[in-house]
Amino acid sequence: MDKKSSRALMLILTTFTYLLLGAAVFDVLESETERYVREEIAFVQEKLQAKYNFSVRDMQLFESVAVKSIPHKAGFQWQFTGAFYFAIVVITTVGYGHSAPETTAGRFFCMVFALAGIPLGLIMFQSIGERVNTFIAFCLHQLQFNLQKRGYTWMREVATKHLLLVSLSIGTSIIIIGTVVFHREERWTLFDAYYYCFITLSTIGFGDLVPLQQGSALQLRPFYVVFTLLFVVLGLAVFSACVNLLVLG
Repeated sequence: MDKKSSRALMLILTTFTYLLLGAAVFDVLESETERYVREEIAFVQEKLQAKYNFSVRDMQLFESVAVKSIPHKAGFQWQFTGAFYFAIVVITTVGYGHSAPETTAGRFFCMVFALAGIPLGLIMFQSIGERVNTFIAFCLHQLQFNLQKRGYTWMREVATKHLLLVSLSIGTSIIIIGTVVFHREERWTLFDAYYYCFITLSTIGFGDLVPLQQGSALQLRPFYVVFTLLFVVLGLAVFSACVNLLVLG
């Protein structure tokens, strides 16, 4: 393994170790407070139903305007799965705003975690982008060699534009796959699903559309959770490869 590949592997291992550590700390700092808030919300809902004789429909309407209860529909946001999701959102600077620490200790740790995690994430994605471009260049050189052996000369050399075209094609494929999956799983329109993919991979992260926020998805739909995390990480890695080509090419 060459020096750059070793560096990329070390950065990946270091970054994911950091994410695991951050998720564990958020779990400890936030889970108890979250559980208390959920129990308090459930208690108030029961009292309101008993006091005002709310129908099921009335209660559903009331819930829709009770902003504080909305983040908790995803399941336990600060148990490890949700905390790991939050940690990725922090270091990638996507910042959906779908959940945020409520304790003073959690907010303080969030600042410390972001201070080191954001630069670490940027370096990791840049390194992965370089490795992706190296692999694409290798594949294109092999293709060029085989074409020339067969007498085809339309690609005389591998240029930056060829690397960029392949990287953009891979990135577009990731967005298309993400659009289809989020359209199906979240019941979003195709446009909204595509909009979410673009806003996420551009790290804008408005937070108006956020997956895994209904039906306790964080705890009950593990494969969908894994897909969502991989979409963010792999998508940002591929688009980092495109940025490297545009800046350095």
